[in-house]
Amino acid sequence: MTPASDPLRVRRGLEHDNSSVRLRATLAVGTTPDPQFVDKLIERCAVEPEFPVREMLTWALTRHPAAVTVPKLVAELRAEPPQARSQALHTLSKIGDPGAWPAITPELLTDADDEVARAAWRAAVVLAPEGERQELAGLLATQFGRGDRDTRLSLSRALVALGEMIVPILDAALTDRTARVRQHAVATQRLLGDPEADFDVAIEEAKRIVALGQLGRAG
Repeated sequence: MTPASDPLRVRRGLEHDNSSVRLRATLAVGTTPDPQFVDKLIERCAVEPEFPVREMLTWALTRHPAAVTVPKLVAELRAEPPQARSQALHTLSKIGDPGAWPAITPELLTDADDEVARAAWRAAVVLAPEGERQELAGLLATQFGRGDRDTRLSLSRALVALGEMIVPILDAALTDRTARVRQHAVATQRLLGDPEADFDVAIEEAKRIVALGQLGRAG
């Protein structure tokens, strides 16, 4: 039996109280893709409380034609609930359709919700065309020092993914008036030189460098 043979049962499964049932229903839809379920999958992305199920929802959407999913996900970027926006961005980054790039606006890249902004950063570095990556790097740099450890790590990883073009931007951030911005820039500089470096160690080292006024020797 395929999901298409009993769509009502599938929809009930996607909304079931038990997360294991929701996971199995989503797996079934992704295993046998059918465009009639795309709207429901996107709807569930906005409200699903369990991370593994959200990841499965994204996977199921990537199994459908981009021509069907991308316009609907782009429309979701204007939704009010932050989770709707962040999950749509996450899914667009996994689909990787460059046609979605114009929808990754500065407003999303600087969204007040950290999860939305982080998802936008990840999507942007995947989708941005070569000619717009320098401008993207400059915009991302305005977020230096933002948020908690995971937020700062996400920003550093996004910038590092853009490559050597970020070196002048890092140099500029090293002279910022705010110590937290300078620290974040130093840590990002470390990750650019060694993407496998421990971010927590890099941050602690950056704090020491900034405190001692050794930025001239940070590189």
